[in-house]
Amino acid sequence: MPLHKRKQISLDPGLRRDDNKEDEMEELEISIEDQQEAIHHHAEHSQERWLLYCALISAFLAVAAAISGLYSSHFANEAMLEQMHASDHWGYYQAKGIKAMLTEMRNDEKPSDALKAKLDQYHKEQQEIKDQATEEGKASSALLLQHESLARAVTAFQISIAITAMAAICRRRQFLILTAILAASGSIFMITAFL
Repeated sequence: MPLHKRKQISLDPGLRRDDNKEDEMEELEISIEDQQEAIHHHAEHSQERWLLYCALISAFLAVAAAISGLYSSHFANEAMLEQMHASDHWGYYQAKGIKAMLTEMRNDEKPSDALKAKLDQYHKEQQEIKDQATEEGKASSALLLQHESLARAVTAFQISIAITAMAAICRRRQFLILTAILAASGSIFMITAFL
């Protein structure tokens, strides 16, 4: 369905949708921004003070999700670059191996000290390249672990924002307990990414 035909639903329980079949067929879409707007709207028009705290909590969680998302992307990009460098070095390693094999074949036909020295040099260079490629592969894996941890943090923060919106709309303070648990788990994922 084209984007301009998608129907946004309101999070306000006072507004009702028509129950005709055409509405049922349309795709429903709820964005984090809409949820935050609904929380702020309810907080401004409510006499209950805790709803104002819901709005503040959702704003802080959105900032934490944005920071986690930024660093998650950064670590994913760095991991990809390290993996590309490792692949380049493995290609260079193979090229040195082919040169060593050709030199060894020439040495078998006509043995010489110069070819033997060149063969030893190729094997030494090949080992150095292998060590470097292995090190870059390990660095890429470590960066990917940081990316995954931060991606989990983003998910936890976004879900906690949605649950905060549900708490404000449904006027259920109990939902804030789940928000706190998810926000804490998101914070733990975020912190472990940097350790």
